[in-house]
Amino acid sequence: MEIWINPACSKCRSALSLLDAEGADYTVRRYLEDVPTEDEIREVLDRLGLEPWDITRTQEAVAKELGLKEWARDASTRERWVKALAEHPKLMQRPIITADDGTAVVARTDEAVRGALSR
Repeated sequence: MEIWINPACSKCRSALSLLDAEGADYTVRRYLEDVPTEDEIREVLDRLGLEPWDITRTQEAVAKELGLKEWARDASTRERWVKALAEHPKLMQRPIITADDGTAVVARTDEAVRGALSR
């Protein structure tokens, strides 16, 4: 499994601590430094079963600069959202765990982390 983290994020640190406590085998991707491509974001969204606006942090300063709250949330604008996430990875919710079974989860709670471990 892989976990996308921002080391400055308390939810990410908590998820890592739980993975370590459970003895999980995982790799860490610091997604602000190793920025996911648009294709990787699309793949993770498919694995999550979510749309890009579902994992966008709309309270971030860059979200406000881009006016994301006013963007349409439909199939015609999906690629615009994906591109914004690739260009501004700080906009992505975190951490994201990609599980070995091909699914993924936004692991903001201990329950979500444990769910990923059971897959």
